[in-house]
Amino acid sequence: MVVAVGGNALLRGGERATVAEQFEAAARLAVPLAGLLGAGHRLLVTHGNGPQVGFIQRRSELVAPLAPELPALGLDMCVADSQGSLGYLLVSTLAGRLRAAGGPRPGVAGLLTHTVVDADDPAFARPTKPIGSVPGRGSAREPAPGGERLVPSPVPRAVLETEAVRALLAAGIAVVAGGGGGIPLVERPDGTYRGVEAVVDKDLTSALLADAVGADLLVITTGVDRVAVDFGRPGQRFLDRLDVAGARRLLAEGHFPEGSMGPKIRGALRFVTGAPGREALITSVAGLPDALAGRGGTRIRPGPAAAYAPGPPPAPAGRLP
Repeated sequence: MVVAVGGNALLRGGERATVAEQFEAAARLAVPLAGLLGAGHRLLVTHGNGPQVGFIQRRSELVAPLAPELPALGLDMCVADSQGSLGYLLVSTLAGRLRAAGGPRPGVAGLLTHTVVDADDPAFARPTKPIGSVPGRGSAREPAPGGERLVPSPVPRAVLETEAVRALLAAGIAVVAGGGGGIPLVERPDGTYRGVEAVVDKDLTSALLADAVGADLLVITTGVDRVAVDFGRPGQRFLDRLDVAGARRLLAEGHFPEGSMGPKIRGALRFVTGAPGREALITSVAGLPDALAGRGGTRIRPGPAAAYAPGPPPAPAGRLP
């Protein structure tokens, strides 16, 4: 199973995004993740970094004029930085939770991840990925000090560490990888790589990795328990199920904007259409246990679905082979 955790899952509205608060959020997240491992699932956890990567870049920009020996960091370096810090939070809290639970426990490994993108991806000319914002009390996001900014978010084409992820999962080790969508690279004509100014969307990278490791369930967590159409409007409706055609239609109609639900829907579609028998589940971190038990979340399947009607309890969540 692949669980994609949003960067905002480690922050809560009204909090100041301190390290202590993010540790507390990671500890809460570790509870359902440890439950999945205890149930025998092989687990790959990916995570976003939208707020944190913006904080890192802003911090470096504020310091650079005061200390010339500490130049401002490019986005590729900021993504790498966020992978290390957020991986530290997730690995240490999950490993600690497993230890506290007693009994046999799998190892947990964090893996620095590099993602190859196309140098001519149109996203470089049309930035859509918001970074440097925090969850708001009354809105989807609130700008952090220094302001939110939009950055390019190219489509991931390959993850360099795919074979390493497969090997770790096959050995029974829970893996944290694909942080912030992976450190963005483009290939030079001579076959070497260079970093680029971008933040790859973690949901699309999660779908790519889920496909590569043979998962049959991709869980994407977000700030709401279910996907909604007309979100935040008087006619808002939550969806229990979506088929591929319905999801594509709603995406084309603009119900799922860039920088929020849009990439999650596209990631889910990319995954479920890749092979028969696949399913995607979109829900909140708090709602994850109920959603896996068929009592919440939005399920996206290839076949027809009654999009606005509650669905029957799903089959048990799939395990990686």
